[in-house]
Amino acid sequence: MGLLSLSIWTPIFFGVVLLAFGRDDHAKTVRWIALIGAVLSLLVTLPLYDGFKLGTSAMQFVEKAPWISAFNVNYHLGVDGISLWFVLLTAFINVIVIIASWESITTRVNQYMGAFMILSGLMIGVFCALDGLLFYVFFEATLIPMYLIIGIWGGPNKIYAAFKFFLYTLLGSLLMLIALIYLYSKSGGSFDISVWHKLPLSGTVQTLIFFAFFSAFAVKVPMWPVHTWLPDVHVEAPTGGSAVLAAIMLKLGAYGFLRFSMPIAPDAAHEWAWLIIALSVIAVIYVGLVAMVQQDMKKLVAYSSVAHMGFVTLGFFIFNDLGVSGGLVQMIAHGFVSGAMFLSIGVLYDRMHSREISSYGGVVNTMPKFTAFALLFAMANCGLPGTAGFVGEWMVILGAVKANFWVGAAAATALIFGAAYSLWMFKRVYLGPVANDHVKELTDINALADEYLRLAYHGLRAKDKSFNATMKTDYDETIGTINIIPQDIGRVILNLITNAFYAVDEKSSFAEASAGRASPADETRRSATSLAAGSAGWASMPAKPVGAP
Repeated sequence: MGLLSLSIWTPIFFGVVLLAFGRDDHAKTVRWIALIGAVLSLLVTLPLYDGFKLGTSAMQFVEKAPWISAFNVNYHLGVDGISLWFVLLTAFINVIVIIASWESITTRVNQYMGAFMILSGLMIGVFCALDGLLFYVFFEATLIPMYLIIGIWGGPNKIYAAFKFFLYTLLGSLLMLIALIYLYSKSGGSFDISVWHKLPLSGTVQTLIFFAFFSAFAVKVPMWPVHTWLPDVHVEAPTGGSAVLAAIMLKLGAYGFLRFSMPIAPDAAHEWAWLIIALSVIAVIYVGLVAMVQQDMKKLVAYSSVAHMGFVTLGFFIFNDLGVSGGLVQMIAHGFVSGAMFLSIGVLYDRMHSREISSYGGVVNTMPKFTAFALLFAMANCGLPGTAGFVGEWMVILGAVKANFWVGAAAATALIFGAAYSLWMFKRVYLGPVANDHVKELTDINALADEYLRLAYHGLRAKDKSFNATMKTDYDETIGTINIIPQDIGRVILNLITNAFYAVDEKSSFAEASAGRASPADETRRSATSLAAGSAGWASMPAKPVGAP
């Protein structure tokens, strides 16, 4: 089995194992298996980068084997300088998503983790496929796990969002299937994409094929005006689903333009480039303005994704090296930045259960470390020089100016709009005084309890060098979930620390008072017994009503 096959089937194998054997009562084990599978899937892809040869446009790591011999369909894989980066990006994002869902997903954990593992393998298959039908199978198969992720673990309107996502993308793909069948018959019974690239096609046929592919890929990107499914899906999808959707799945459409539309129908692509450019500029400007008035953080970032992907399609269809290179860089950068933005919003949502910007304010006062990360991602999202978000956008703008000054000028306004909605959201969510009582209860990356425990341990060690401790938990599974304010947990821990110090002091006192009369072990036992009796008496005291003497 070649490296590409391993990259595809390793996560799918782990996903199937999780689906088959995982149970909710083994959730911890399931999470660890998923993480091991995701890390292993990432490690399998790294030799692709190490062994990739520069200076050639030929496909590398090629694998070919008969699949459906009757129709000359082959299991044909390969990567070039375009697809290599997306294989690595997909494997990396999958690891991050598994870690991000560690605590937030508590029901059907094996199905959730399994769906993401299978989805990762299928998306890598899309980027590696060199057979038209194999590409279509992988392309459509990605819908199923994402449909389930949205429909099962999504928000209140998850069924509506899941159906909208499925129908939009499926209907667009049906025309692509017709185009693939036509190319198969025109090429003399071949599904080889490289053969299709060399087919002599008339202008009318090229136009029809171009728009058939356009119907599938434009919806996937998504381009204006077929973008309306994306905000609805992002709002309802769980955090991991939003991250994968923005980071990887949107790139499937842009990759399809590069692999199918432009090389198979080059004349039609040039002829209708003005339409793609116009739609891209509208997406960059109009959707950027729409993002500025959003009150939901997820919707804002979703609309910003449409605007950023508008840069990608604009860069591709201005037909110069700078634009195409900028579009590719923008795809990779947007994969990291948008995924990070949704994961940051997910952290806040898991703690506050609200995506409304008005529900926040002053988060920096309670979560300064987290805010620093959020600021970095917000700056990258608005295209600050020195961040990944700037490079691709700047290259596309330069390429657009070279092609047409006014197109470049219109595209450049996106940097202003991007800064406007990104910084506006950051200001209202993170800066200023604490505007909500629930924000006061936030803690920075579980630091509060950790600091209490560290101080307690070192304090006790300073009192008595023989002191050592291990943390043990014994949960009663029948109790269910209890809502507890982190500060209350801190108070409980402080009480435990106080009792621990008391025990150590009692031990020392007994040792000094009864020197020579009893062994240290006896005194320790006596101290512990005394403390336990005192604690039991305190715990058994009847509660007094408020105001009672």
